[in-house]
Amino acid sequence: MTDAPAPLDLTSTDLVSAQPRPADPVANPGNNVPKPRRWRLRLRRWWLLPLVTVPLAVGVGLRQLGQLAETPAADLPLPVEVVSLTPVESYQVERQYAGEIVAQRRSALGFEQGGTVVALLVDEGDRVSAGQPLARLDTRSLTTQRQQLVAQKDQAVATLNELQNGPRQQSIAAAQAAVGDLEQQLALAQTQRDRRTDLYQRGAISREELDQQTFGAGALESRLAQAQSELDELLAGTRPEQIAAQVACVRQLEASIQAVDVELSKAVIKAPFAGRISDRPVDEGMVVSGGQTVLQLTEGGKTEAHIGLPADVAQGVSLGSAVTVAVGDRTYPATVTALLPELESSSRTVTAVLGLDTPEDITLGQTARLVLKETLPTAGFWLPATALVQGEQGLWSVYVADHNEDSAQAKVARQPVEIVYTEGDRVLVNGLVQSGDRVITSGTHRVVPGQTVSVL
Repeated sequence: MTDAPAPLDLTSTDLVSAQPRPADPVANPGNNVPKPRRWRLRLRRWWLLPLVTVPLAVGVGLRQLGQLAETPAADLPLPVEVVSLTPVESYQVERQYAGEIVAQRRSALGFEQGGTVVALLVDEGDRVSAGQPLARLDTRSLTTQRQQLVAQKDQAVATLNELQNGPRQQSIAAAQAAVGDLEQQLALAQTQRDRRTDLYQRGAISREELDQQTFGAGALESRLAQAQSELDELLAGTRPEQIAAQVACVRQLEASIQAVDVELSKAVIKAPFAGRISDRPVDEGMVVSGGQTVLQLTEGGKTEAHIGLPADVAQGVSLGSAVTVAVGDRTYPATVTALLPELESSSRTVTAVLGLDTPEDITLGQTARLVLKETLPTAGFWLPATALVQGEQGLWSVYVADHNEDSAQAKVARQPVEIVYTEGDRVLVNGLVQSGDRVITSGTHRVVPGQTVSVL
């Protein structure tokens, strides 16, 4: 009889399958396994034992450590930060209204009369002072006209002086001599006439000779009367009416000279105020017409902000009140100087004029924003935005830590609130919260209603 196969040794440490390996019918007919081969099979099963036992032991140990770590955390209350609610009766709303920085005065300078530009004394960007000459026209024709008027005035003044001084003594003496000569001639003619009359009566001469002598004596009487009148006029001096007429003539010429001087002054553009040249559209040699813009002058030192306000907001702004104007990322103090009486046609707003000193870093045309604060009445509480918990359908709520006087711990309760106003990282709310409630401000995602927490 053949020997039966030896049974496998199944111990507590051998976890490898105990199924016998089929005997090789060719090498060992009759299912007889040699003894050395059985020992090799047992050795192969033993080296697999650590690969199975070590992972099992590690897994069991980690699970026990996890249970030990979780057990104390489940028993301790979650520490939270809270804020005690303080009621407010009003809040301030900061509103901004946009406008533009403009110069207080801006003038397009030009000549009243046309002409040729012979000099431009400034360039774009130059600073000028009040009264400084900026440009000139060709004034040669005006200069010539003035010289002619001056010569006419000198002539009229000389005539006036002559009239005021009266006739010269030589002229009076000549007139007196002429009168004396005529008187003697008249006396001779009268004597001869008397003789001719006597001869005519005696018939010695004809009537014609008598008439000739008579008319000759009459002519001398007339000449004597004229000479005497001229002498009397010289002795009386110049009439006041003549002096007054000559004075008027002198004044007329003086006025004409002043008119030319005005035209000469208008041929020079002078700065009406201190500022900076912002534009120079013409150059030397150009012929310009009256009123054409030659230079653009913008006042420096002070500027204005023109800002549109709604009509209801403008009613609350008083003239002379101090406000704040934001330009870029900086703010500047300003004063309300005017509220224009008409609504702006496109925006339907009231234009507020704000005066402010111009710093060097402000450029005309920049956008200015008027910052106004409005106080609105309300009943609510200020909270950090982190205390809000979003609910269903867009509603908001907060977690309130109900305080227990007998314990340092508190229960979490959820209360709905309504957001009234948002300002930075805080919000103004009202709802089912009351003054003194302690609202959880951080870690709201880690708590639930009814949970026990520890207030820090």
